[in-house]
Amino acid sequence: MAETLRRVLSGGNAAGTGEDTTAESGPPVLLLGAQGSGKTSLMFATALEAAGEGCGPVLFLTRRPLQRLPRSTRAAREPLRLQKVRFQYPPSTLELLQLLASTHEVPGPAPCLLLLDGLEEYLAEDPGTQEAAYLAALLLDTAAYFSHRLGSNRSCGLMVALETQVEADGADAPQLTLLQRYFPAKCWLQPEAPGLGQQGCFRACLELGTPGPRAEWTFKFFPDGEMKITPWPTQPTSPSPDKKSSSAGGQSLTSVCDNVSGQFPGPGTAGQVHMQRPKE
Repeated sequence: MAETLRRVLSGGNAAGTGEDTTAESGPPVLLLGAQGSGKTSLMFATALEAAGEGCGPVLFLTRRPLQRLPRSTRAAREPLRLQKVRFQYPPSTLELLQLLASTHEVPGPAPCLLLLDGLEEYLAEDPGTQEAAYLAALLLDTAAYFSHRLGSNRSCGLMVALETQVEADGADAPQLTLLQRYFPAKCWLQPEAPGLGQQGCFRACLELGTPGPRAEWTFKFFPDGEMKITPWPTQPTSPSPDKKSSSAGGQSLTSVCDNVSGQFPGPGTAGQVHMQRPKE
C-alpha cells in the first residue's frame, strides 16, 4: 500500500506501464491530517492508481457518499479506472464491523486495495482503545483475506485515513498511539500556511516504519479540485522536524507554496496529535 501511495505522490510513473506492482504494495498506511488537509483527495487518487494497475477492483469505505469526486490527478479523468472503484457507506461502527466480517460471503473478484476514510467518525462512537484495536485488527484481517484470494503473487493494500489536530498541551492520544502499532507506515499531512484549507498548500511526509530517510512532498489544491504535487528534496538522513531544507529543490517548492511554516511531528510526538470528534 505504501508503494502505491508513493507512486501517487511521485506522479504515478508506474501507472499504466503494465508492471505487476501489487506484490510490492508495502505495509498498510495510516493517513493522518487535520480537516481540509486533502486526505480524501489523496485516498481517491490512490484508489485510481491501484485501479489502473489492472489487478482487481478497489474497495473504498466511508461513512457517507462523497459530495463530489476529487480531481486529484489525471487518472481521475479516466472513466475505466473509476468503474473499478467500489464505494460502500456503512453508517455506523456496528455496520462497518459487519461489512468487514462478511467479506468472505461477497462474490466476485477480491479487491487489490482496501481504503477506509473517516476512521475518527467510527471511533467517536466508542472512544476507548478496545474498540480501536478490534477495528484495526479486523481491517488487517480483511486485507489478509483478500490477499489470500488474490493468490501468492498478489497482495491487497490497506490505507486508513484519520482526522487529527495538533494540540498545544501535549496530552496523550491513546487511540492514535494504539493504531500506530497496527499501521507501521504513516503519511502525515500538514498545511504549509495554516488556515488556507482545501485551497491552500500542504506538505506530505511518508514514513515506512523502517530505518532511513522519510519521503516528503508539497501539494497544492486549486479551486477546481486539481492537485499539484512537487517532491521535497531527498535528505541524506531523516530530517529533524525543526529544520527546513535550504537546497535548490526547496526553492522550487516555495514558488508553488509561499510562506512555508508547517513542520511535521517527529516519530516520537504521537502524543501531541489528537483525534477530533465529528461535529453534530
